[in-house]
Amino acid sequence: MSEGIWLWLTIVAIGSTTILTRGSFILLAEKARLPAAWHRALRYAPAAALAALVAPDILLDGDALQPFNPKLAAAVVVLVIALRSRNPWLPFILGMGLLILLRKGLGW
Repeated sequence: MSEGIWLWLTIVAIGSTTILTRGSFILLAEKARLPAAWHRALRYAPAAALAALVAPDILLDGDALQPFNPKLAAAVVVLVIALRSRNPWLPFILGMGLLILLRKGLGW
């Protein structure tokens, strides 16, 4: 019986935390403005989140850091092509082509 109480207390605590953190922005609205420095820093949050998701997949092969792996080679090619070209499809096509060539063609 006590397990059921702890489960419901946990659910109520998690729900309250969610409502308070998300609702605070709605309730405070204009009263709580973020400083300009925070606004500038938050502009980089999406890029940082994307890098945090992509970097481990590129750098790790299995569970170990592999400095020479096909995903990293393809990522470097994609980065170079994306910086030199304005075509959004070219980095994707050439990067995937190189990755398939390295994995299937060379067995890397």
